[in-house]
Amino acid sequence: MEYFAIIIGAIFVNNVVLAQFLGICPFLGVSGKVNTSLGMGAAVVFVMGISSIVVYLLQYYVLVPLRIEYMQTIVFILVIAALVQMVEIILKKISPALYQALGIFLPLITTNCAVLGVAILLVQKEYNLLQSFVYAVSTAIGFALALTVFAGIRERLELNEVPKSMRGVPVALVTAGILAMAFMGFAGLV
Repeated sequence: MEYFAIIIGAIFVNNVVLAQFLGICPFLGVSGKVNTSLGMGAAVVFVMGISSIVVYLLQYYVLVPLRIEYMQTIVFILVIAALVQMVEIILKKISPALYQALGIFLPLITTNCAVLGVAILLVQKEYNLLQSFVYAVSTAIGFALALTVFAGIRERLELNEVPKSMRGVPVALVTAGILAMAFMGFAGLV
């Protein structure tokens, strides 16, 4: 039951984008098309999942024993940067079209505050290794879900008549706000 609460809480109740407002830059930047959003979501799931394991091991087997916990932010950023480089190389080989579609947003996963925020939250919540992995992957799935739903709404909005003053960024921000309020309805679940 504890893992179920972590999963539901991370995906719906405390959605990293819609409740904690982390990762807004890629959320707004990559959410133009559903396919691109799915690719970005998958990359974030991979990076957060692997980084949660590496971060946990580094925190409790290197930083804490050496009493250099103050270095965690720098160490976590280096781990995330290395993983993003790995994802970038893999995507360039496997799916050049997706690599091109993600463009500058793929390397920006390194500085995505959602990825770093989750790494720091894992330490603050004092989760064990399995809980850390479940929380990180669930949070990434929540990010991907929000990104994909938002992209679908934006694609649909392009087909409708929107007042000239609301086209583009204004309607995207209003839509994101409404989507965030919809996710707040899940707050009673956990």
